[in-house]
Amino acid sequence: MLKRINWKAIFKGFAWLTCLAGMVVLMSFIEIKKQTVKCTKVEILIPGADNFIEREEIDAILKQSQGELVGRSLEEINIHQIEKALKSNPYIAFAKVYVDMDGLIKIEVKQREPVLRILNAGGQDYYIDSDGLKMPMSPNFTADVLVATGNILEGFGGKVDTLFTPMAGDLYKTALFIKKDTLWNAQIEQIFVNDKSDIELIPRVGNQRIILGNADSIATKMNNLLAFYKQAMPLVGWGAYKTINLKYINQIVCEKNDTTGIKKVTPVLIDSNAVVKSSVDSVVQSAINDEIKKAAAEANEVKTVPAVKSSTTVKKEVVKPKTATATDIKPIITKEKTAEKTPSKTSVTTPAKTNTTTKDKTKPVVANKR
Repeated sequence: MLKRINWKAIFKGFAWLTCLAGMVVLMSFIEIKKQTVKCTKVEILIPGADNFIEREEIDAILKQSQGELVGRSLEEINIHQIEKALKSNPYIAFAKVYVDMDGLIKIEVKQREPVLRILNAGGQDYYIDSDGLKMPMSPNFTADVLVATGNILEGFGGKVDTLFTPMAGDLYKTALFIKKDTLWNAQIEQIFVNDKSDIELIPRVGNQRIILGNADSIATKMNNLLAFYKQAMPLVGWGAYKTINLKYINQIVCEKNDTTGIKKVTPVLIDSNAVVKSSVDSVVQSAINDEIKKAAAEANEVKTVPAVKSSTTVKKEVVKPKTATATDIKPIITKEKTAEKTPSKTSVTTPAKTNTTTKDKTKPVVANKR
């Protein structure tokens, strides 16, 4: 008879009963403790870089919901009501409130993170957050996000709400994709919806309009655009096309820019040529300076050689120079005649005159006489 008793099940049930009794005792202890412990401090944590809501606003929500918290017993404070009041704020996405036995109330608030700012056709201005919900503008802070303008019919009722139109959903998907990609987040600065309800992307670099169409297969379309940037743009330049159409998944259709648009690229080309020209001019100038120095050195060497020859041979410097002018020939002929009549004077006076003509006259007087 004892063998048929399932002792394992009995022990398991006993263990569960013990745990349940322990939990009841613990909760009763906490309730008794809460009656005696009073709130000593309220600690508020708001993570993130956005400042849509300040600590003062949260303090105002707490006072409106529960009154003054510090100094009150923990039993009198309804933390669930505090969470509900905080979540009703349009800029708060999540709120968590908990207490400890030291009388400290901790409040953790997570703000909504906008990814797109909408300026619709009716003039309304609002955000779309990372969860795809509409949220109002804040008087305290303006988020640095993409701005979508143009033919947008999505309205806003002033409170947090979902998106209704397909165009608003496509804009949200496009903005979310661009925000997650570092390259496109830096390149795309605005979104525009044209009269044909096509989404256009306005880039920071380049004057062309990027026609996306809708958000279907947006990853494939943007990969095609990246390939176009890498392969085509370096060859034709950033101002060659007026529009880049990505509506078709397997191809990119581009419309060429007019001459006025192409002239916008001219200053860039002139600047690059000026840089190249300045570098070439510096090289040429250095080469010219080297040639001048070489020519000056050769001229100094040639001037020293005729002085030696004139001291040894006097007659070679006097007779019939080929490159001398007519005024130079007459004094030379006169010197020869005087030398024939008075040989004794020639040996004395001719060297001195020859030395002066060697310094003053040109080099061919020495080089061409035989």
